[in-house]
Amino acid sequence: MALTNRDKAIIADLNKFRVMDRDTIAELHFGNLRRPKYAANNVLLRLLRDGHIQRSTARQPYVYFGGETTMKKNSAKIDHFLAIGNVYKEMRGQALESFLVEPKYGDKGTVEPDIFALYRRTPFFIEVQRSVYSEKQMREKLDRYEALFQSGIIALEPWQNPERIMFPHVLILSDTRYGLPSFPFKVFQAPTFTAFIQSITKPQPQPAS
Repeated sequence: MALTNRDKAIIADLNKFRVMDRDTIAELHFGNLRRPKYAANNVLLRLLRDGHIQRSTARQPYVYFGGETTMKKNSAKIDHFLAIGNVYKEMRGQALESFLVEPKYGDKGTVEPDIFALYRRTPFFIEVQRSVYSEKQMREKLDRYEALFQSGIIALEPWQNPERIMFPHVLILSDTRYGLPSFPFKVFQAPTFTAFIQSITKPQPQPAS
């Protein structure tokens, strides 16, 4: 059976996000249907049977991978990539122009953001921090961002406006708040992306009673 456009979109997302659970796939690709999870199950079973995707049944709901992934089905990174998918679900919509998972900006040792996103025309590097770092470890990570800042290579990115070169804001998503020194770029901390947006949105003035 030939792949439908939706089939291709699901496979593309699995390759992009590395791993996704059934409920996320249902929300993103079948949300307009009356029974999205039921429809997702049927399509995913067909794609699995035809060898286009892979699956692990060790979790509930099941998790799915691209057909050529080399990630182990019990990889410790599965939860991390699922968390990145959850950030995408928070951000998606007209305000989100770009969302890249683990983009590379240099050789090994160069900082590797979990996410690069253009949101409301503003660039972000996002760290989805599920484990607790020491403040020393977090400073070392941000020092690598500063090295990237000093390198100037971000000025060459295709999303840049030549008239207003920007280094992305760094957003740390974590339940832990770190005491950090100042950097030549903005660093924000919040437990979720939604909480971050709420923290920077000015409350609207209440009408006089």
